[in-house]
Amino acid sequence: MSIETNWSLDAVQTLRSLAREGMPVSVISLRLKRPVEAVSAKLAELGITPKIEG
Repeated sequence: MSIETNWSLDAVQTLRSLAREGMPVSVISLRLKRPVEAVSAKLAELGITPKIEG
């Protein structure tokens, strides 16, 4: 499965701010129109721990 790896500066900034607000990964993926796996991978790469869903 191919994961979108091209992250623009704007997309990364949006990802950071949504994660900082405590937005779950599933919601962030919908907002950014990217797969959950891609969002999780980018958060891990940035050293950001996402909010636990459930």
